[in-house]
Amino acid sequence: MTDVARAASLRADPLRERVQRHVGRGARSPIGLWFRDIDRVLLLIAMLLVALGLVAVAAASPATAVRYSSGAVKIPAMAYFWRQALWVVLSFPVMIGVSMLPATAARRFALGGAAVFLVLLMATPLIGVEINGARRWIGVGISQFQPSEFLKPLFIVATAWILSFRAKDPHLPVVPITGALTALVGCVLMLQPDFGQTIIFGSVWLTLLMIAGISTRIMALLGALGAGGVVAAYVFYDTARIRIDSFLFPDPNAVHTDSYQTDMAHAVLTAGGITGTGPGGGRIKFKLPEAHTDYIYAVVGEEFGLIACAAIALLFLALVVRVFVRLLDEEDAFRLLAAAGLAVQLGLQALINMAVNTGIAPSKGMTLPFISYGGSSMIALSLGMGLLLAFTRRNPYLTRSPYGTRWNG
Repeated sequence: MTDVARAASLRADPLRERVQRHVGRGARSPIGLWFRDIDRVLLLIAMLLVALGLVAVAAASPATAVRYSSGAVKIPAMAYFWRQALWVVLSFPVMIGVSMLPATAARRFALGGAAVFLVLLMATPLIGVEINGARRWIGVGISQFQPSEFLKPLFIVATAWILSFRAKDPHLPVVPITGALTALVGCVLMLQPDFGQTIIFGSVWLTLLMIAGISTRIMALLGALGAGGVVAAYVFYDTARIRIDSFLFPDPNAVHTDSYQTDMAHAVLTAGGITGTGPGGGRIKFKLPEAHTDYIYAVVGEEFGLIACAAIALLFLALVVRVFVRLLDEEDAFRLLAAAGLAVQLGLQALINMAVNTGIAPSKGMTLPFISYGGSSMIALSLGMGLLLAFTRRNPYLTRSPYGTRWNG
């Protein structure tokens, strides 16, 4: 098609002309630049996970409504679905807005946010709201939020920024600095108590050290210290000991223990077989505690089958693989570490949740990213995904290679 014919075609279709002007190759608007640079495959994976999460919450909402209804107070069957839909509407602009930030602005935003939420995390054991024996939330009016959920992506970016200085000077003490900060976060989390989040922070830190090129001798030493920390947690930390004991030595007569929850989750997960009972057909889910949060993966298995569970697992795997493939030729140490850390956080949290639901790991009270119900959690995840999209943005007309970056227009 000639240029004259193309121009005539655009004039004949005003909608197409507006789209071409805002997101086309020659677009110069902020939206056009963002759409040109963003990893659209990564964005699509995130949107698919959110959409599947809404379907999963819709399936779990009736069971949760029945469990939390009492006396004259009857919770509508789809109440949790509508609340989650509202949180998704509020969270999506957060993800898009953060993803539009330049890498430098996103880094500064994350550093400032990490400082704020670290202070809030340290204040949680003192001023937090206690729910089910844990003090992990801070009350704000009629709702609560969990500072550790917001701190995770922000702290990962801050840790990546500190470790990136090693590329300029290998002698800088970046390992002890980041290790001390991670240990501080871990100690505060153990006071809440929140053993699962402690594992996430520690594991991501070790992953970032490996990517940063820390020597194998130091990594072996840290691995030994980590194993010793788990043993110490079992000996001195009641929450860890109870959960490990109930997992390794379950009491078949106990009810509403961690063993009961994981056993029931496994039963719900496999009740639907390969294809599931169909939407609304699940019945065992009504016996499952926290069906809309920690054990929503089991609800998906009952109503939509093991095929749907496998599809969700593959989406998380695709997210992590996509990020690492995109980072293969990344030359900026900070962007490499930040994006890799954020991807590992999402993948590891999903892996732990699935392991608990399938009965191969003890209960940790950890939700499935983008799938489980939760307002502040959805906003925090959208914030982290927005940072991940911001740090993986690329100009498509620049070709990267080991010999530098060149224009490919």
